Amino acid sequence: MPLLHSSFYRFTPMADPTAFAEWLRERGAALGLGGVMLVAEEGLSAAIAGEADAVHTFEAELQAQAGLADLHFKHNTCERRPFSRFKVSVKREIVAFGIPGVSGDATDTHVSPHQFRELLADPATFVLDNRNSFEFKLGRFRGAIDPGVAHFRDFPAYVEAHRDEWQGKTVAMYCTGGIRCEKTAAWMQQRGLKVAQLDGGILNFLEAFPDAAADWEGECYVFDKRIAIDAAGRETGTTAEAVFSDPADAWRLARARRLDPEDGKA
Repeated sequence: MPLLHSSFYRFTPMADPTAFAEWLRERGAALGLGGVMLVAEEGLSAAIAGEADAVHTFEAELQAQAGLADLHFKHNTCERRPFSRFKVSVKREIVAFGIPGVSGDATDTHVSPHQFRELLADPATFVLDNRNSFEFKLGRFRGAIDPGVAHFRDFPAYVEAHRDEWQGKTVAMYCTGGIRCEKTAAWMQQRGLKVAQLDGGILNFLEAFPDAAADWEGECYVFDKRIAIDAAGRETGTTAEAVFSDPADAWRLARARRLDPEDGKA
């Protein structure tokens, strides 16, 4: 039976991240879910998977919590379990940008998948990939620019180097699920740039369009045992070894292998 994968995040004040994390662990275990969840004072970020009924139950329970009523979930089906365990961690930030004081509150920069598709067709738009280079090489939106960064924290330096070139033009930006763009867009706005971030990221775009392959080239790297999905949201069979062939990415390869233990337990 196909399993349901759900990814989501929300920037909202968390009064007691530790207590909330414990509740998440209890509910995830009770429902037989697998996944990775990050909780911080600024909000939560997660990717989970399991039987569809269990996932929907967990989502409904989350939306009943303070500040999470409008939580948006991005779904796709999978044939095998993407996660071997259910892990909830308490962090200082749910996404580390590297610049103090930047929060994910630039909501006026969001554009829908349909609006983003229109921007892709506009030759005056700069389409900027807000991910690491290994992700860009695997797949990208047509016409997108690779910032050539190895870590998310390197992204601001790239933006600063091109800020004058982009003044007065729209920078259409995207990442996997949208969370990296939240902080980047807020900071870029502060730097005087006009930003249009794809709401919900690549995953939301692929879910929105049956013909997403018209705009999405290649595969999308996902941070679980599937490794990569195609424009229809299907696991491709691409291996971690194929993605992380550069010796500099040996640590990423080791991390990916830990997601899929050789003993086959899932």
